[in-house]
Amino acid sequence: MRIGVIGGSIAGCAAAVAGSRAGADVTVYERSGAELQDRGFGIVIPPPLHRELVGSGYLDARMETAPVATRVWLTREPGGRSTRELARHSSPVTPCNWGLLWGSLRASAGAVRYLRGLPVTSVREAPDGRAVITTARGEETYDVVVGADGHASRTRQLLAPGLSPEPAGYPVWRGAIPLSALAGHPRELELLRGAWVTLGFPGGHGIFYLIPRGDGCRGEGDRLLAYAIYGRPPASSGAGADPGPYVRELAREHFPAAWAEIVARGTHRTTACHPVADVQVPRAARSPLLLAGDAAGVSRPHTASGAVKALQDALCLQRVLREGPTVGAALERYADERTAAGAHLLELGRRMGRAQVDETPDWAAMGQGEVDAWFSGVLAGTRHYLYARPAPGG
Repeated sequence: MRIGVIGGSIAGCAAAVAGSRAGADVTVYERSGAELQDRGFGIVIPPPLHRELVGSGYLDARMETAPVATRVWLTREPGGRSTRELARHSSPVTPCNWGLLWGSLRASAGAVRYLRGLPVTSVREAPDGRAVITTARGEETYDVVVGADGHASRTRQLLAPGLSPEPAGYPVWRGAIPLSALAGHPRELELLRGAWVTLGFPGGHGIFYLIPRGDGCRGEGDRLLAYAIYGRPPASSGAGADPGPYVRELAREHFPAAWAEIVARGTHRTTACHPVADVQVPRAARSPLLLAGDAAGVSRPHTASGAVKALQDALCLQRVLREGPTVGAALERYADERTAAGAHLLELGRRMGRAQVDETPDWAAMGQGEVDAWFSGVLAGTRHYLYARPAPGG
């Protein structure tokens, strides 16, 4: 079996590992000519998924992570600048550095042919039911083509013509700050070494957690403070403008003094502002084509499931290809499972967005019981790895 993968990022590398482990001859087409390890930001994955990926050989057990077990909800004290804790929940996560995760998957792909700097110009179905990938080097035929080309996927258009992401109406600012920004804030540093933080403010919230630096540094400075801040966009900003100043201003206006100072002091690395949007294909596969990761569906990042879904897509792909009995049957099972999973995440992300950005609660009036009841309503009976139960002593 020959598999062609369009896109060599997290989803593409994971799909390549899956195909290789299912016994296929795999080729990955990555349009960028550069290595990708310096791209992306901090991400979190569920600890059971991390263990499964290590046990099955997708990830190196030596890859650095920064696991924590608790989620802490904070806000600014009314009428002041001090921090008020609202609630604690048992919420084990395994934060990762995007670049380290990509590098581990890339290494696990082993002998997979990885063609860097070679954009795919077209994909078409051949008369025999296979698929033909065209690049500047010519044409190659595959039994399966995996579209792993991200949120703006061109491969998606083959399965769902005209489908495009639907804007949420607000952005997310993402970035990472050196740990030196926490100097002079021992309480906040101690909190982050055992928990990840949600900081609520009118019209939005911020997420903060530690991740490995990714450059081999060891010791006190071996972490970065990763953040994702959701809120209303600035009234005006030029194309390509540095988002750092607006993030600092937003923090100064809404965050407790200590957290505003941390954000203001940090030399922001890889800061970016991304419009939030979501989309889900009606079917994630139709032989010989299959979509993985953001190409198949994008949920709002409140679910922290972009990389998670891509990794779960890969595990599913490996399993269905091994089970057979035909490529067509395997891809039908993949479509059944992964389309349903994507639709669930899309709806959950929209509920989370409404609750935490569009219709934020009066954070300052909430405590443990109010947060529990409020977020149970957001979940609406569904389960998600980011929300389990009140933490001991919470």
